[in-house]
Amino acid sequence: MRANSACDGACPRWPVLFVLVFLLAVATTGAQVPAGAPDDVGLSAKRLDRIGEMIQRAIDAKQISGAVTVVARRGHVAHFEARGLMNVEANAPMRKDAIFPIASMTKPVTGVAILMLVEEGKIRLADPVSRFVPEFKETKVAIQGSGSRGEEGDIYTVPAKREVTVHDLITHTSGLGSGGVASDATSRIAPRDETGTVADWAAALGAAPLDFQPGTRWRYSGLAGIDTLGRIVEVASGLTFDEFLRQRIFEPLGMKDTAFNVPEDKKSRVVRLYRRTPEGLELFPPPEWLATTTLHGGGGGLWSTAEDYLQFAQMLVNGGELNGTRLLGPRTVELMASNHVGDLYEKVGAVGLGFGLTVDVVLDGVAARGDHRSTGSFGWLGAFGTAWWVDPGEDLTAILMVQTPGGPLRADFQNAVIQAIVD
Repeated sequence: MRANSACDGACPRWPVLFVLVFLLAVATTGAQVPAGAPDDVGLSAKRLDRIGEMIQRAIDAKQISGAVTVVARRGHVAHFEARGLMNVEANAPMRKDAIFPIASMTKPVTGVAILMLVEEGKIRLADPVSRFVPEFKETKVAIQGSGSRGEEGDIYTVPAKREVTVHDLITHTSGLGSGGVASDATSRIAPRDETGTVADWAAALGAAPLDFQPGTRWRYSGLAGIDTLGRIVEVASGLTFDEFLRQRIFEPLGMKDTAFNVPEDKKSRVVRLYRRTPEGLELFPPPEWLATTTLHGGGGGLWSTAEDYLQFAQMLVNGGELNGTRLLGPRTVELMASNHVGDLYEKVGAVGLGFGLTVDVVLDGVAARGDHRSTGSFGWLGAFGTAWWVDPGEDLTAILMVQTPGGPLRADFQNAVIQAIVD
């Protein structure tokens, strides 16, 4: 006889339904990095307090208005703190769930999207960009001649020695829109129309001259190069870029507050941006490229929270997986975090560092003076002061969210995190 035979056919079914509803709710919330005690993950609670002390000194010195900081180790959050103000004019305290414009911290998300499609066989890093954006087929390179008296001469173009590849774009070695001799021509030929789409802009960029021959230099392409990768994701996947990120990255990782546009019901959590002046912090409006509701490219434009971005970063330090949700294989993450540019990054002043696929890589933690990350760490930053990195050797993830660019805060944050490791 079965143990429950006394109520066969008569027992209420709500316990089963409750379990199913509970499991569905868990599944739809996405993976989340759990909290843990510092001592259990090899961090000193007392030393972690120095992160907050460092942030408070920066607030008191009017270097920033506020910040959210997160540190996780061995898969557990050991430090999560909000300090200062998210809105100075309203005297609104910083919230842990404050939404920040993360600017170029969008780029590593784009890098992961590209690599997911590489793993699926839909993109090769060696592919010419023209495979996805035909306008890139006959690319030119801008050259500045020398005047007869030694002054700078006129700019002319020559054919590129080879086509621009996906690898060139993802490593900032393409020369596309990187602020060099072709800048004026690029602005004229391919202006970034904030009311258009990334498909429109990528097609226009195909006719713009490059700043140098592809693969010969490292020069940061703030929007054009990585935005074009966003278009490549669209062509290869059949989804718009924002939809690909939402369906394939944000929802699976539980990044509920990350998107190109902040919905109305979340705008009360958006921080205000400030810049430093001799008289103190001054409010300044978001740039136009951030305000667009249609041009969703890979170079910038995402809004996110510290907790959301932690999920993304922790996925990478875990080798492409978070709580059973796998986006990339471990070897692909290793590829992303490897130096792909030889000494080209060092030649622009990044001593001890290399550059991977949308992330910088610490090759020598001693030589990289002013950078307190360990050898093997990788990450990137945003124009408004935000930063993140992961340290696979230490199984550590660190996120800094602020709304004021520049200054020594990023290096100070690195130092405050690293000194808290005690095992």
